Amino acid sequence: MNFWDSNAWGFLLLIGVLLFSMLVANLLKKSIPFLRVSLIPTSVLGGILLLIVSVVYTAITGSNLFDASLFGEYTATVDGESVTVHGRDLLEIVTYHALGIGFVATAFKPEKKQQTKQRSKEIFDTGVTTVSTYLLQAVLGLSVTFIAALILPDFFKAAGILLPFGYGQGTGQALNYGGIYQSEYGFEGGKNFGLTIAALGFLSASVGGVIHLNVLRKKGKVKLTESDVVNAINSEEIQSHDEVPMNGSIDKMTIQIAMVLCSYALAYAAMWGLSALIPSFRATLFGFNFLFGVLFAVLIQATLRLLKKKQIVKKEYVNPFLMKRIGGFFFDVMIVAGIGAIRMELIKDNWIVLLILGIVGAVATYCYNLFVAKTLFKDYAEEQFLVMYGMLTGTASTGMILLREIDPEFKTCASENLVYQNFPAIVFGFPMMLLATLCPKNPYLTFGIIVAFFIAMNVILFRSKIFKKRKRA
Repeated sequence: MNFWDSNAWGFLLLIGVLLFSMLVANLLKKSIPFLRVSLIPTSVLGGILLLIVSVVYTAITGSNLFDASLFGEYTATVDGESVTVHGRDLLEIVTYHALGIGFVATAFKPEKKQQTKQRSKEIFDTGVTTVSTYLLQAVLGLSVTFIAALILPDFFKAAGILLPFGYGQGTGQALNYGGIYQSEYGFEGGKNFGLTIAALGFLSASVGGVIHLNVLRKKGKVKLTESDVVNAINSEEIQSHDEVPMNGSIDKMTIQIAMVLCSYALAYAAMWGLSALIPSFRATLFGFNFLFGVLFAVLIQATLRLLKKKQIVKKEYVNPFLMKRIGGFFFDVMIVAGIGAIRMELIKDNWIVLLILGIVGAVATYCYNLFVAKTLFKDYAEEQFLVMYGMLTGTASTGMILLREIDPEFKTCASENLVYQNFPAIVFGFPMMLLATLCPKNPYLTFGIIVAFFIAMNVILFRSKIFKKRKRA
C-alpha cells in the first residue's frame, strides 16, 4: 500500500467528515435563533446534516456518499467469505466501538460518597424508573409491530423491541440489536431500523423538552434564555492534589486513553473466549461489548485502588475530568456516525411503522416519567422529569441539556440521580437485554414476560405508596 492510496487515508477522512459536520452544526446552532433555543444536541444536528447531504448525493449520483473511493475500500473475511467493506460499513463500526469506549471511559470514576437513606432511595427509584420506562417502551413497541405484522405479513414481529434500545439506550445499542436481528434472524434493514428509531428519539427529546419548557414558561415557573449557561470549572475538578502531574514524563491524557483502550481490549479477549466456548451466542456476546468494557474498567480501577492502599502505587492515575471528556467525545462521535449511517432506501417501506413507533414512544415516555416525577420526587418534580425524559428518549447528555434550562447550577438532586442510578438500572435492566435475544424466537412469550416484569418493577417503584395504603386499610 502507498501512503497516497485512499485506503491509507479513508478512515481518517471519514472521522474528519464526522467532526466537520459537528463543527458546522455548532456554527448553525450559534447563528440561527430557532436552533439556538431548540435544545437539539449538536451531535444530533450534525448527524442530520450528514444524512441530508448523503440523501442529496444519492439522488444526484445514484450511489451512496460513503461508498465513494475517497473513503477507501477494505477487504474483510466474514464467516469464511471475503467481502468488501465501504465507508458506510465503517460508520456502523465507528458507532459500535464509540458506544463501548464511551461507556468504558465513564466507568472510570471516583468512589461514591456516603449517601443518606433518603438520597439512596431516590437514586434507587431513579434506576427503577429507567428500567420501567424501558419495559413500557418495549410493551408498546411490540404492540405496534404485532399489529403491523397482521397488516404486512412479511414484517418482522420482534422489531418493536428496538424502541427501548433506540429511545432508552441510544444509537449504539439500537445498532447492536438491529444488527443481531439482521444477521441472525433475517430482519432485512434491521440496523437501519434501529438507527432510525434512535434518531427519532433525539427529535422526541428536543421537541417534547421544548414544549414542556414553554408550558413552564407560560406558567411563570421558568425563564428561558437563548444563551448557553457557562459554569466555571475550578482547578480541583480538573486535577486533585494526589494525582500524577498533567504533563509529566507521560502526558496524563495518554494515561487515561491507555487505561480505556486496555479495558476495551480485555473486553474483546473475554468476548472472543466466551464466543469460542459457546459459538451460538457470539452475536449476543459481542452486542454486550459496552458491558464487558465497563466490567474490566471497574476491575482495573479496583486494582489501582488496592495498590494505592498498599502504598505500591503512590499517586492517583484516574482523572475523572479527562475521563468525562473522553466519554463525551466518543458519545458525540457515536451519535453523528449512527445518524449518518442511516440508509433511507432500506427504511422507505417501513416509514409509517417507524413514525408510529416514534410518536407512541415519545408520548408514553413523556406521560409515564411526568407521573413518576410528580408522585415520587415532589421536591424537584420538574427537574427530575426533564432529566429523565431527556435521557430516556436520547442520552444522558440530552437529559442534562434539558435540566440545565431550569436548573443551570444543578442545585437539585436530579443531576446526581442521573449519574448514580446506573448501578440499579444495570442490575434490573440486564434481564431486558436477555429478553431481547429471546424475542425473535418467541415474540408473544417475550411480550408476556415483559408485561409481568413491568408490573413487578412498578410494584417496587411505588412500594411506599402501595404498602402505605394497605397499612392504613
